[in-house]
Amino acid sequence: MRVACPSWVRSARALRLLATTVLLAGCHSSNIAPPGTPVVTMANPTNSKDFAAYIVSIDSITLTDNNGGVAQPLVTPTVVDLVRLNDLAELVEAPAVPNATYVSATLTLDYTTPSVWVNVNGQPVLATVQTPTGSGVSIVTVTVTFDPSHPLVITQGVSTRMQIEIDLAASNSIDTTTSTPTVTVQPFVVITPAPPDATELRARGLFVVTQPSAGNFIMNMRPFYDLVSADGALFVNVNASTYYNIDGVAYTGAAGLTALANEMQNTPVVAYGTLGDVSGITPHFNATAIYAGTSQESPLAYYATGTVSSRSGTAVTLHAVEVLTPPSSCPAFLGSVAVCTVFYGSLPVTLGDATIVSQDGTDRPGLTIASVSVGQRINVSGQATLDSLLNVTALDATAGQVRLASTPLWGTLNPGATAGGASLCLQSLGDNAPSVFSFTGTGAPGQDATAANYQLNTGSFNASTLPAGACGVGTLLQAQGLVAPFGSAPPDFTATLVTPGSATQQQVVVEWVNGGATAPFSSSSSAGLVVDLTNANLGTIHSIRTGPATLDLKSLRASPLITTTGADQTQLQLVVGSTTLITGFSVFNTATGFAGGLHTAFNGTNKIYRLVAYGQYNSASNTFVAARIHVALHE
Repeated sequence: MRVACPSWVRSARALRLLATTVLLAGCHSSNIAPPGTPVVTMANPTNSKDFAAYIVSIDSITLTDNNGGVAQPLVTPTVVDLVRLNDLAELVEAPAVPNATYVSATLTLDYTTPSVWVNVNGQPVLATVQTPTGSGVSIVTVTVTFDPSHPLVITQGVSTRMQIEIDLAASNSIDTTTSTPTVTVQPFVVITPAPPDATELRARGLFVVTQPSAGNFIMNMRPFYDLVSADGALFVNVNASTYYNIDGVAYTGAAGLTALANEMQNTPVVAYGTLGDVSGITPHFNATAIYAGTSQESPLAYYATGTVSSRSGTAVTLHAVEVLTPPSSCPAFLGSVAVCTVFYGSLPVTLGDATIVSQDGTDRPGLTIASVSVGQRINVSGQATLDSLLNVTALDATAGQVRLASTPLWGTLNPGATAGGASLCLQSLGDNAPSVFSFTGTGAPGQDATAANYQLNTGSFNASTLPAGACGVGTLLQAQGLVAPFGSAPPDFTATLVTPGSATQQQVVVEWVNGGATAPFSSSSSAGLVVDLTNANLGTIHSIRTGPATLDLKSLRASPLITTTGADQTQLQLVVGSTTLITGFSVFNTATGFAGGLHTAFNGTNKIYRLVAYGQYNSASNTFVAARIHVALHE
């Protein structure tokens, strides 16, 4: 068996100024293949909002090649909130591993002390996590077998993207019939080779050095909330349009790169953008926005991310809040990993005239704390009030910073829309139910926002041609944008993007109970799947989800055909399996291969647990066209 690079070589691509050549030399021994770079990205691209937070630890990632050799690109456990990956993918690491053809991957999840919060009637509630047998969940090891015709090929001196998805919709069954919700976990993990694409990524890490002549800077990657590792180097490309927020000051273009050069090495930095050139051993990243220094995180402040649910004067309340604590104040451990990110259902925050306010992605002048209104998603830093267990009970941001983030909104169209404006019946705001918000004070006297008549400036989007109706009946719309400054509404919200719900990514979610079903489909072939809606073990979940709205499959004229025909065939991700199968989860990149995999899986013994498909529903043809279909079998 060929051995993998030792741990000091696996992390060699974390740059220490000019020492890279010396460090990488360790992989060129007689029994160790020269290295390439798996560029690991991670996402959970769904519209599911079942969970407010899902914090677990990824203890390790290993790769097995076609000769039985094993490489371990991730050697330091890292804590991750999987819910955050619903909206934005993460560039996890870019380590050096031996060049080889890898046929499978294994991921180890630590559920020893998870923090899983379920949305119940608009409120996040801490849940109990259990296995299908009712016992507690601890360490779960998941194997994923790549499509034989599409293995992960790591080539010497070249970067290759590897995408990881932990599908929460396919992994969890939620019971909210008791005061403490119960989440039954059967992790569904997909790992696939993937080409660079236009997916927006977040790359977090430590600043190393700027290279103005090359139009970039170098960072060492430190993903999610990691405080100790350096998981490979990254060239971050910038240009004249790149936005910077450094220590509370906004810049654009060359001025931002100059300001970044004045930061100390190992200053925390986060870049947003897309994966770029991967032809070399160090991958490139094309950044649209950079946050560094105290604008991102520091060892002296607490950082809270959430949605403003109410405001009175300078006092605001954040809802569904994730708090990043200084390393010296981490309140808990998840397995052996210090947990410095903690979720709270709500948190009081105090603002002041000295609070620095900025808008993410744009150098917008003149912002004040008046810009912080109800429904706005923000990132705020300041000093915390702690209880005896180091839990945060309040945040003082009077000398801190507030960053206004793009806020998502869903609503159905009320009558009376114009070319540039519309009234919506809110279905969610900042991914929260309308019932959590108090809109008192948001508008001019007598004109506070209301959930039933929420006023949008729709910009260039013309909603007047779309069907409107009573609350919950009109056309479902999704919007991204900013809430109007406190006390200035209407309009209540200025949208930068408006999309009809039917044009967004939709989900088919079906669950089987009583141990599952051995024959869940009335038809199954390369042409697609049709769920047997009369199966005796079909559960109560059988719907098409569009944002917060659901359409019962049983309300349709027939069970729809779930098909890959019409989807981008180069993007197919078709998976069947469970953690207890020898092959784990088998990935197929063709409909024919997937049909064969299903035929093998449903052998009269294996039973289905959940089916989740991602795509779009065509009501005229009663088809659901999906590039991603996940069939979870019972463990």
